[in-house]
Amino acid sequence: MMKTEELKLTQEWDKTFPKSDKVDHRKVTFVNHFGITLAADMYVPKDTTGKLAALAVCGPFGACKEQSSGLYAQEMAERGFVTLAFDPSFTGESGGFPRAMHSPDIDVEDFQAAVDFLSCCELVDPDRIGIIGICGWGGMALQTACVDTRIKATVTSTMYDMSRVAGNGYFDAADSKEDRKAARDAVNAQRTEDYKNGSYKRAGGVVDPLPEDAPFFVKDYYDYYKTERGYHARSLNSNDGWTVNTQTSLMNMRLFTYAPEIDSAVLMIHGDKAHSCYLSRDTFKLLKGENKELMIIPGAVHTDLYDRKDIIPFDKIQHFFEQYL
Repeated sequence: MMKTEELKLTQEWDKTFPKSDKVDHRKVTFVNHFGITLAADMYVPKDTTGKLAALAVCGPFGACKEQSSGLYAQEMAERGFVTLAFDPSFTGESGGFPRAMHSPDIDVEDFQAAVDFLSCCELVDPDRIGIIGICGWGGMALQTACVDTRIKATVTSTMYDMSRVAGNGYFDAADSKEDRKAARDAVNAQRTEDYKNGSYKRAGGVVDPLPEDAPFFVKDYYDYYKTERGYHARSLNSNDGWTVNTQTSLMNMRLFTYAPEIDSAVLMIHGDKAHSCYLSRDTFKLLKGENKELMIIPGAVHTDLYDRKDIIPFDKIQHFFEQYL
């Protein structure tokens, strides 16, 4: 029997983007197959008739639904879709304990649970459901498309393959047995300390204060997560980050084993100046079929696709979903 946890949800508008007068907004909850209750913002176009196509949206990895995913969801609702921006398990307003944990398996289940909810929503045509994943949740969205045939179309934006980065380091610079052993040793030593202390050490969010010699993409993250542009009190990246021990679950598996078997439509979007662009380019090579597309945005860095509405190709995203949903 599915049991929903009672969550304390903020009712006032506390997003990092202005509220639209073109859509109706409300908070909703739904439960995943691990028994965790998830919190979401639901956006519905005003003056709608009949059942609509729907989109579940999540990301970036370590963000909350009041940031990028909510912006994408509200924008796509303005364009005629029922949308659901949700907080993953253990984060934001969603349930799950301990906090700031994650698992790739549960990450995929969260997306599937969002599809469960939308499939049973009276406003939604269950045969016209798509998903959008941003940053690390772009990878989780694509991984979900590998397994959930109810998803008819997937968009990834500025995608991270979190398992590759966790196992190999940025740009595959730590892709060796020795490097991975050193990382495992550090995490496992922390597990022992966590058990002794009865608490879980956090890895820290985006570095603050920002070192002058920080890589450009770290400066981009700072500009989003640590300033008025994108800071949010419930965002892990804006504050204390994930727990240290979450890294091993990503190191110990790899996403996209069955990516070549995705029959549904996929649109991958990335900026050509993003440090992470290689992740989308390489992953796209795994996909098969004429309904797959890689869109590279000239001059865009990784975080431009978080919230820059003059850069995010919403017209293209709308056309893609209208075509395949």
